Amino acid sequence: MNDSEFRVLIVDDEPNIRSGLAKGLVKEVDSIEVAADPHEALAKFEETSPHLVIADVRLNSDIDGIELVRRMRKLRPAVAVIVITAHGTVETAVDAMRAGAFDFIAKPLDLNLVRQQVKKARQHLELRAENVQLRSRLADAGELSGIIGNCAAMQDVLHQIRQVAATEATVMIHGESGTGKELVARALHDLSDRSDGPFVAVNLGAMPETLLESELFGHEKGSFSGASRQKPGCFEQAAGGTLFLDEVTEMSPKSQVDLLRVLESRRFNRVGGEQVLEADARVVSATNKSVTDLIEENTFREDLYYRLNVIPIEVPSLRQRRDDIPLLIEHFLQHFCTRHRRPLKHVASDAMRTLVANQWPGNVRQLRNWVERMVVTHTGDVIEANQLPAEVQLASKPSSANARSLAYNSLAEAVEATERDVIAAALETCDFHRENTAKRLGVSVRTLHYKMGRHGLH
Repeated sequence: MNDSEFRVLIVDDEPNIRSGLAKGLVKEVDSIEVAADPHEALAKFEETSPHLVIADVRLNSDIDGIELVRRMRKLRPAVAVIVITAHGTVETAVDAMRAGAFDFIAKPLDLNLVRQQVKKARQHLELRAENVQLRSRLADAGELSGIIGNCAAMQDVLHQIRQVAATEATVMIHGESGTGKELVARALHDLSDRSDGPFVAVNLGAMPETLLESELFGHEKGSFSGASRQKPGCFEQAAGGTLFLDEVTEMSPKSQVDLLRVLESRRFNRVGGEQVLEADARVVSATNKSVTDLIEENTFREDLYYRLNVIPIEVPSLRQRRDDIPLLIEHFLQHFCTRHRRPLKHVASDAMRTLVANQWPGNVRQLRNWVERMVVTHTGDVIEANQLPAEVQLASKPSSANARSLAYNSLAEAVEATERDVIAAALETCDFHRENTAKRLGVSVRTLHYKMGRHGLH
């Protein structure tokens, strides 16, 4: 709702009903108006703009309660209407709902039930208002190439993108896995003078060393076993555009030397070829690791780092931008409800607080996966806090040793619960790919499968 005062209009031709409801609801609402007939009700409706109308279906007038609902909803579609009647037939209920009524109560009235329905209607209106505000904030966020964020940290990232996009400077994007580093790279491309050219992304961490040179620089026919034709590499494919090297710190020492040579000379040869080709692609790289630590460990070349890290952009984790979580959830809900042909769902306020407090080790990717799962599996229109997955509810609670000691009866029980949390988070981060999850956790796939079964994570 746009204001804090919750206003109700009661419409009934029986004085006892009007006065009884007005007295009975005085603690549930902030302002109550009453009307004895539809014409008086419409006048007060336009004058006071109530949030909720409670109206009898059978009114001693030329306008019945259902027609009154239609007229009020036409004047203000956001209003909620609860219809009451002594004729509690299914047909009447259906007609009232079709006219736009929020709910339906049969006489004789149970005041406790009416209070519950009024409270439910108020919560519904507040939730709808929250979602309208979220959509407004989502529009104000100025979505750039899929990047959504109103917090200071993300606004700083967007400022850096706009500042350097039009240049030819080499950019290195730093951030945890799942924070959206490729979206930043795409935004740099979309705002650059190369936006009409190709955007080519390659995940170096998923590329075997034996294939990496061919993937980056291409190869000539017959240059090695299986090379049945000439194949252009990523540098050629990205000519006139942007080449995004994700997980660049996973490259082998030899591949690092090859890349450094191309960055310095802006030239390269296909594998098995003698023709010198121009490297006309802007290079944007990304990593989720501390490059300075890798340099100290002699696993990443310092000179290559300086070539790649001319302009560094740090993408914050989701834990560092909690204020953006409601915006992201609203965006993903709209996206996946449309994609999977589901009615638009909303997240209740208490559930949203739990989600904002969650740690989200897999960052935006994990949040996105969770929203898609809820869109597909949740049957209701509103997602309540008690309907959130157990791992989300648990992960949102304080993780101190003291808090956990109160939650579990023994050390063994606490260890089991923690192990389950860690495995669940790793599965989310790795998009439920078991081999990648096992690798991330440092266990065999067989061990992971056993522990998933023991913790009920299948």
